[in-house]
Amino acid sequence: MSAIENFDAHTPMMQQYLKLKAQHPEILLFYRMGDFYELFYDDAKRASQLLDISLTKRGASAGEPIPMAGIPYHAVENYLAKLVNQGESVAICEQIGDPATSKGPVERKVVRIVYARHHQR
Repeated sequence: MSAIENFDAHTPMMQQYLKLKAQHPEILLFYRMGDFYELFYDDAKRASQLLDISLTKRGASAGEPIPMAGIPYHAVENYLAKLVNQGESVAICEQIGDPATSKGPVERKVVRIVYARHHQR
């Protein structure tokens, strides 16, 4: 992911995403934002193809448009099943901080990893 190269040029929210993604570089990262799980950069491109969902852009960070795809949180299990059946593993990142009291991005962490069928533990 070339986005890491200019880390300090990114918005605080995107810096948080990139740190979490760096911990799970080989699998898709579902990043919770309100009522959606968002995917960015290469994850967004891959998920849009695998799930047949729209690939859009979320503004820009470090001067480049950010590819984005998203799924509603209430439908996450259906999308996870589709990805697992296609051999994909997914890290689920939830908002664990309180948006009302957060200064900067809401605290988030990966709370669950769903492994592809051939890697099930």
